[in-house]
Amino acid sequence: MPLPKEKHLKHLERRWIEVFVKWMESIVRNHRIAVYATTIILIIVSMIGIFTIKVSGSLIEDMPKGKQFFKDIVFFEEEFGGIMPLEIIIDTKKDNGVMNLGTLKRMNELEETIDEIPQLSKPISVLNIVKYSKQAFYGGNPKFYQLPTNQEKNWILSYAKNATSNNNLLDSYVDSTGRYARITTFMKDIGTDKMEVIEERLQQKIDKEFPKENYSVTMTGKALVFLKGTNYLIHNLVISLSLAIFLIAIFMAFLFRSFKMILISLIPNIFPLLITAGLMGYLGIPIKPSTILVFSIAFGISVDDTIHFLAKYRQELKANNWRIKQSVYNALRETGVSMLYTSIVLFFGFLVFTISSFGGTIALGGLVSITLLFAMVSNLLLLPSLLLSLEKNIANKEDFKEPTIAILDPDDENGDK
Repeated sequence: MPLPKEKHLKHLERRWIEVFVKWMESIVRNHRIAVYATTIILIIVSMIGIFTIKVSGSLIEDMPKGKQFFKDIVFFEEEFGGIMPLEIIIDTKKDNGVMNLGTLKRMNELEETIDEIPQLSKPISVLNIVKYSKQAFYGGNPKFYQLPTNQEKNWILSYAKNATSNNNLLDSYVDSTGRYARITTFMKDIGTDKMEVIEERLQQKIDKEFPKENYSVTMTGKALVFLKGTNYLIHNLVISLSLAIFLIAIFMAFLFRSFKMILISLIPNIFPLLITAGLMGYLGIPIKPSTILVFSIAFGISVDDTIHFLAKYRQELKANNWRIKQSVYNALRETGVSMLYTSIVLFFGFLVFTISSFGGTIALGGLVSITLLFAMVSNLLLLPSLLLSLEKNIANKEDFKEPTIAILDPDDENGDK
């Protein structure tokens, strides 16, 4: 048998839950205008915050700052100019085209642009070998570290090939046919927003120096792959979230066979997503691979509460002979307790992620928890308020038809009566 202390705690728990549900019911009953006004204000404020959200993927941003390996990465980034390789492949479209002096001069112009970008390290290519060869030919004099002139090109380029034949140094920068050349540089972990600016600047220089009819130039490497991957994830976030809303709308239509109910059910679930996105903008939390999942996860979970409430609402409508107010309040009392319990469990369940040492997990846990909290309040206040305000338009036997799927067991429904 429960101990007296346990009985007291359970009594306090039930009492607190009852007070909370009655408070929610009182707000819906007497302060619906305030609910709508607050919702509109929060939507406007959230939209302002949404326009300040940045898209910034970073390889090391989410890593624990106090760990030794993070300090090592920062050291390499500062001392060597970057940690993310960026490769530029030049196709001259003809054999031995790389060692043509005109091609080398074009590559030199591109490398000078790379040198001007502080986020990129000093580039490495066949130019280094050619310039070192000329410097070596002139006795190692540093002032001769440059490309050969037209008069020098034949014997300097020949000297470069012969000097590297034993060590195969050219193999790293030029293919065996002499058609393809490779320029390697390293980029600092600066975020995808700045990466796009650098990519655009390099592409402009490439388009200027390498005419498409004679050259084909491709940028690749981990830095560019990471940038493209992050943008791909952002693009798919919009598609997946839109698809989720569309599929859930179809499911709601399949259950309730009412277009108006689809709109009413989606509004309380999209509203928390807007608030979370607005908070991300105000708090400076960027859209990145670790935070992209927040919206899909939270939307899927919050819709469950909406279906729960609407299923009970339909049951109460039939039990109370289509009396709207009584049905809404009964559904709120019945489902409010379970919504509160499940939301609390989910809130603290995701909140546990915030004690992680990985920044992405912290952001995911915190944002999902906040979204679910707003989703609970939205389903307990905004959803019943909309049902009461639109009662004349949605609660009649002709418009609110029998669902295609049996939501509740008829025996259980009769038993509740």
